[in-house]
Amino acid sequence: MDLAPLFLPKSLAVIGLSTSNEYHPANVIFNKNLLRYPVRSYAVNPKGGTLNGEQLFSSVADIPEAVDLAVIAVRADFVPSVLQECIDAGVKSAIIISGGFAEAGKNDLQQELTEIAGRHNFPFVGPNCLGLYSPTMVDTFFLPTERMVQPPSGDVAVVSQSGGILVDLLVKFAGEGVGVSSAISIGNKALIREIQLLEFLTSDPRTKVIAFYIEGFAQNEGRDFVRFARTCGKPVIVLKSGKTKEGSRAVSSHTASLAGDYQVFSSVLAQHGIIEASNENELVSYCEALSCYPNTRTEGNVGIISGSGGHGALAVDACISKGLNVPPFSQPVQKSLQAALSESIRAIASVANPVDLTGSALEIDFVAAVEQFCRIEEIDCILLLMLPYLPGLSSDLGARLSQVYRRFKKPLIAYVPHVEKYQMLIEGFELNRVPVASSIESAVCMTRVLRRCRPC
Repeated sequence: MDLAPLFLPKSLAVIGLSTSNEYHPANVIFNKNLLRYPVRSYAVNPKGGTLNGEQLFSSVADIPEAVDLAVIAVRADFVPSVLQECIDAGVKSAIIISGGFAEAGKNDLQQELTEIAGRHNFPFVGPNCLGLYSPTMVDTFFLPTERMVQPPSGDVAVVSQSGGILVDLLVKFAGEGVGVSSAISIGNKALIREIQLLEFLTSDPRTKVIAFYIEGFAQNEGRDFVRFARTCGKPVIVLKSGKTKEGSRAVSSHTASLAGDYQVFSSVLAQHGIIEASNENELVSYCEALSCYPNTRTEGNVGIISGSGGHGALAVDACISKGLNVPPFSQPVQKSLQAALSESIRAIASVANPVDLTGSALEIDFVAAVEQFCRIEEIDCILLLMLPYLPGLSSDLGARLSQVYRRFKKPLIAYVPHVEKYQMLIEGFELNRVPVASSIESAVCMTRVLRRCRPC
């Protein structure tokens, strides 16, 4: 089953536009792709005619070119016949955003879709989903553009059963500067499921990291997913809901999924080196770190540099609580560190790990400390707590410290408060592929995932 037309469509047919409701999901999808994306977009309504100056085709078969992707947004009872029309017209793939199938107790209607597609080896996503967002290419989310917060193009792919969770994750990715290659909501996953998407994304050159929000699997499906994820060659991150009995009930009513035994699933993920995030924030942090360091694995020995003793102490506590080590430095190492610092702070800086350069530190002190950390064998990851308001620092420091990383290749993770005033400093890191967290806790999560990561 070829999923390329789904992810990389050159032509798009939106089926089910309304001539009276401009906020109908089909209208929203058609208008945003027509006006904002390069995909050639066609509108379909059985009555034909025109809408806002654009031709309405009465059938997908009337469209004058081969269609890569059809978005079906009609009443559930009509979907099987529309799906068959798409297949007969040579459409290559479909997204069914219509609801009212297994999640509403209509299992037979959903099974009819699967059987139609199966007979023709025709790929479709859904039903009951948002579909696909691929930066600069296509967006089938039925959400107005002015209300969307969209991350830039990047190398993280996100697959979610829940459209709402997916939109939330994209907002968080945008806030953290994490770029995505594609984001896909699969809803009831009647045909295309996680395993097929994992197979496609494994071979997708645009994608380095693959993240999943999963509500449940069919019988034995979870085992196959884990087996493939273990050997796929890219980091795979999983966020699972339905961890409690009550959560399992909510999952079943949402997309008619079986949540299964969470403790068993979580243990299997850990045994096979697949990364599990406990919440959305962890997932975003893990994606950012692995996007920058997809093939890096550490032993979890962390060196911490800060301009504030309080920040360093909080970071130590967070590291220890996450199972990381913050080894104290030997006297010879401390003397080397101290000697590398400027004379103005040499007598007042603490160099035992965490290193507190104090609020009097100059830019050259942070550069010197990072260079020294790169030479210390006892640590395999550097956690840098940047306080941009210190008087001796400039907005160029992120770029300068990134150059040190580029020379030594010891993974560097920075914490910088994410406010507009510090954006230039943040960009100095990000442009050089150094991850930047907006909180100490997030920075520690990024550090932790480098230890947990087993390139699958």
